[in-house]
Amino acid sequence: MARFAPAGLHIAAAVVALPAAAQMPPTRPADPAGTYVFLLENDTFSGRDRYYTNGFLFAWGSPSYNPPDWLAGLTEGTSLLFPSGGTARWGLAFGQKKFTPEDTRARNPDPDDRPYAGWLYGAVTLISYTPREFGSLELQLGMVGPAALGEQVQNNTHDLFNIERALGWDAQIKDEPGLNLVLNRQWRLNQPLGASGLQYGFVPSLAASLGNVQTYAAAGLMLRVGTELDADFGPPRARPVSVGSVFFLPNERLGWYGFAAIEGRAVARDITLDGNTWRDSRSVDREVLVGDASLGFAVLFPRARLTFTYTMRSKEFETQREGSQFGSVSLAVRF
Repeated sequence: MARFAPAGLHIAAAVVALPAAAQMPPTRPADPAGTYVFLLENDTFSGRDRYYTNGFLFAWGSPSYNPPDWLAGLTEGTSLLFPSGGTARWGLAFGQKKFTPEDTRARNPDPDDRPYAGWLYGAVTLISYTPREFGSLELQLGMVGPAALGEQVQNNTHDLFNIERALGWDAQIKDEPGLNLVLNRQWRLNQPLGASGLQYGFVPSLAASLGNVQTYAAAGLMLRVGTELDADFGPPRARPVSVGSVFFLPNERLGWYGFAAIEGRAVARDITLDGNTWRDSRSVDREVLVGDASLGFAVLFPRARLTFTYTMRSKEFETQREGSQFGSVSLAVRF
């Protein structure tokens, strides 16, 4: 007489026989929403107006997509920059950064203090990511010097809020076209924290920039604790800090996380300290090693993400009396 095994044993045997990849949780479907981000960084949050004094960034991240053939070769396959089998997105950004000396009341600034400088730029970014890895390639094009409109933006804003003007902008570095190629690689390692629904995770990062504005190599580590850690790779930031992700993937519920991060950079060139490449200008002796320590939090809504970050930066030039501090606020909205 034929014997029949219980149906449950047949099902169990079939599951065991499946390839390991087939038992993995399904990946997220293609994301049809783009992300718009506004980021503001300002040293007013620290109560001082000096060094890296202000920056803003408008950025757009595309929906997930299949890149055209001439780009697909960069994101497909295995490479040091992009993870294998990743989802591709591209993005555009427009930003400005402004730098002033410690004493902004002097019309002829101290030559041993940080030069006045502005950096106005646009950027095109290509990214690829998996649930655990993130890679990006960013091309920045812009201008430093008076054409960057640092004086106009800072002093008109100070007039609007009845703040004393910075008087030494006539001594800023001279006009020069700027180009940077920036590479960034991050890993996301998340784990549950007990049975409370909380998570903790680490985001190690590596970055490098090559260009006449900034040339450096960087390594960092972020610790996050909260919920919805799989929604992004950390908060977006303005370079040279290793950025998180402009895009985010919410789960249609409220989420949050707090974070602490450190990053170290070996700097080979910073035009805002070294001065112009081909012309004489104000300059100071740059520190080769620069470090950042940051604290902050993020709140995630079904279609928006709000983040706040406070950063402490070590001295960037030899005659700098002490490190600098500044805050960052960003709002990201999905459409």
